[in-house]
Amino acid sequence: MTPTAGQREDGKDQALVSLAADPAASEIFSPVGERPVTILDLDDVTVGALRAAGAPSPRSGVMIGIDRRGAVPDGVAGLFDVLLTTGQACGREWVCVAPDALDVEVDRLNERAAATPFAASVFAQVLRMGASLSFDEGLILESFAYSTLLAGGEFRAWRAANPARLRGDEAERLIIVERERALLRISLNRPAAHNGLNARMRDQLAEALRVAVADPMIGRILLKGEGPSFCSGGDLDEFGSATDQALAHAVRIARSVASLVHRCTDRVSVRLHGACLGAGIEIPAAAGSITVHRETRIGLPEVGMGLIPGAGGTVTVRRRIGRHRTCYLGLSGRRLTAGEALAWGLVDGLEDMA
Repeated sequence: MTPTAGQREDGKDQALVSLAADPAASEIFSPVGERPVTILDLDDVTVGALRAAGAPSPRSGVMIGIDRRGAVPDGVAGLFDVLLTTGQACGREWVCVAPDALDVEVDRLNERAAATPFAASVFAQVLRMGASLSFDEGLILESFAYSTLLAGGEFRAWRAANPARLRGDEAERLIIVERERALLRISLNRPAAHNGLNARMRDQLAEALRVAVADPMIGRILLKGEGPSFCSGGDLDEFGSATDQALAHAVRIARSVASLVHRCTDRVSVRLHGACLGAGIEIPAAAGSITVHRETRIGLPEVGMGLIPGAGGTVTVRRRIGRHRTCYLGLSGRRLTAGEALAWGLVDGLEDMA
């Protein structure tokens, strides 16, 4: 198993002492220091020391807490970005793991975070800071961080290992909009690409949603996807193609689909099926109601690419399941089943859709 953070000779609280008192801790416990990922076994620290240490520095790396006894101690969530417990009765901050799988899960999280430490740390930092921001302020923070990571070495390495492909011509309209009295149906329509969200589809989707926001006579908006998946995420072949990141940030905010869905959230219902990754869950998570097919798989894969969610997920997903579970979902690369997503509150219901 991966060693936990350093301890005193009596086995207690050394990492917490460093975090709370050492002026250099923000560098040590960060991607530029020796510990971009800090793992604390809650059996080896006192609750008093946890509370005395307070929240991690906004500049620090990823903090993971492990509860082996299933005790789920109160009042410690603020110190951590991810909380794992062997207990089965736990609040929304905790991720429940079987006792015999805990060490494997810890190692997997540590290895994945250490593989892209800047993306992992920025993801944790954005989630921490975003909790105190409004919806649109959180989107701006996310976009700043996303643009920074697009220019970073971790994403460049991923792009080099996954070169963009050239696609053939596509239909002019990548979404289908149908209105029936007070109902507006919007369908993503790139089925051959699993409805990968490219810039053109995003712009057309934003255009349709602006109409819905402006028209109070539209009482219900139904968003769904054609083909085998609702949306497999952003179009990977477009990632990193922008030559001006400042302009890309401005456009990302001006045409934010998540923001538009949020503005009419009580009227928006989304039906998910197939692969719902990245933008494929980040945008729906802003809606008032999400139903999901039982075979759907949901995930946030961006950290593994040297990025963070860029379609609003650090705001929308966090608001539904909390920052700890959101951080876990992004760091782990895990794909939730429909049942797991329902149990976490990420979706609102299951249905068998034709």
